[in-house]
Amino acid sequence: MEQPTEKYFCGIAGERFAVRNSGVIAVVEGVGDHGCEYMTGGRVIVLGETGKNFAAGMSGGIAYVLVENQSFHSRFNTEMVELEIVSELQEQKWLRKWIERHQDYTKSYRAASLLENWEKTLSQFVKVMPIEYRAVLEK
Repeated sequence: MEQPTEKYFCGIAGERFAVRNSGVIAVVEGVGDHGCEYMTGGRVIVLGETGKNFAAGMSGGIAYVLVENQSFHSRFNTEMVELEIVSELQEQKWLRKWIERHQDYTKSYRAASLLENWEKTLSQFVKVMPIEYRAVLEK
């Protein structure tokens, strides 16, 4: 099985982070406007704030966003995605693994802090799931 391409960004990315992502697993500590726009595959983990219009045109892949205040709920584009809780144990372990890898590669203080308080951190994540992609996965 081929290993996915993975990218780790210690810090906040600018606008249009992961636009048209089709298979990369990326971890970042925040993004500007239009993050994950037109994303068709892969996974993105955002360990902080997002700009406006997050997930516009997102038809595939999954994003996990740490929501520390309610501002995200007015910043994501509701046309093609819904927010879910990260409830499955296997998915929770997957999420932690990638945040640990981010911390290992970048020495991120942000990731270290989130991992120290994992139960609280986990409760603050939302899963950004494209509606049609979920339907395909359920079939």
